[in-house]
Amino acid sequence: MVQSRPSTALVHDYLVGSQLDEALAAGQDIAVSWPFADGTVRDWVQAEALWKYALFNQLQLRRTQNESPVLLSMFSGLSRSDYERTCQLFFERLNVAGFCLVERPMAQIYSSNTITGVVVDIGHEKTDVTPVLDGLIIHNARTTSTLGVRDCQAYLANLLRTNQTVMNAFSPPESPLEPEALNNLLLDLVKQIMEDGYVKVPSDGETAVVEDEGITDIAAIVVAGKEKAVIESGMKKKANAKASAAEQARAREIEALDLITVTFREKEVTLGKERHRFCEPLFDPSLLQGLPSYHQCARGSDILSLQEVVGKSVALVEFDQRQYVWQGLFVTGDVTRHVKGIGVALQSRLAPYLLANSDIQTDVQARVIRLTNVPEYYPEYRDTGNGYAAFLGASIVAKVAVHSTLAIDIDFANGFTALLQRLE
Repeated sequence: MVQSRPSTALVHDYLVGSQLDEALAAGQDIAVSWPFADGTVRDWVQAEALWKYALFNQLQLRRTQNESPVLLSMFSGLSRSDYERTCQLFFERLNVAGFCLVERPMAQIYSSNTITGVVVDIGHEKTDVTPVLDGLIIHNARTTSTLGVRDCQAYLANLLRTNQTVMNAFSPPESPLEPEALNNLLLDLVKQIMEDGYVKVPSDGETAVVEDEGITDIAAIVVAGKEKAVIESGMKKKANAKASAAEQARAREIEALDLITVTFREKEVTLGKERHRFCEPLFDPSLLQGLPSYHQCARGSDILSLQEVVGKSVALVEFDQRQYVWQGLFVTGDVTRHVKGIGVALQSRLAPYLLANSDIQTDVQARVIRLTNVPEYYPEYRDTGNGYAAFLGASIVAKVAVHSTLAIDIDFANGFTALLQRLE
């Protein structure tokens, strides 16, 4: 994030990283911009400010004695002139010893130990779908959707308005919050729920809706003191192995409610299965219609679902190549660090796009979709899902392509900058 200045601003006029955080915390009137947010380089001076901060502030390199080559992972689709300008900037302005640029989808699919597949990169404001064949991006098949994590957050925040424990804790009837303040509070709560790993994604055909068995009001459950029993249901399951049939039935009932208690802004609130509906807008964008969200107005109602976008993208690949692309469905993005199961849910919803049930079968027709992930033999990435795939893949490329004992890999989408020792 960079402080916005007039177009005549120089690199040192911008605030980046901790300096920007301190200025915002002090209440300074600062406009924040993201020079890479539009899938292109919006402002080259701002981009240079970010790269300069990463190299000389975060990594403590000295420009006059910079002997470290750099590998930069960038989004796909940049023009040749953008590549040339990026390379020129790193050599002439940042004084790097060597420079390599890899397209982000390629780095992501490298991390899954394959070079062919379709990369689904779920971002905050958009989702990029990129088919890759034998290490080459099929650019004419690249597709971008305006669906992103912000839609999921807005949707779940709206659902939480029906949770009486949440509303009574933060916006009680006697002193309700202003609509904008309440919306921002619920969005912050949703973000915490997501980052704490309390969301899972049901596969196609499953449901995350609480069944009505006479107890649907979470507030009533809290008043009855049952939330503690729900939270400890996992421990009680073993203890009740020798319990009576009635006790076991009651334990199963409590566990089925799937309640959790979270602490948010020094208050405890209880949440139910509604939290597992977080990703529903990705697969059914019609759920977003009518939400009080500022970013919905400009996009219209004809938004394709995630499975439709992936199916459309792969359909643009040559027919005899699709069977290979379907063998590497790779779902990534920062959200996959916290929310598990998005890939499986998408895989199950893509079955209609295979033509596997067609009466006409050919040798080049795809019959199955194979889901790929970051291998478990990378111990540092076992608990991060596929969220750091771009950084891991770029690290692999840097260790192979850069002939130096010390290389730098930069992936701004994940906020990663690191020194990499080359493999001997």
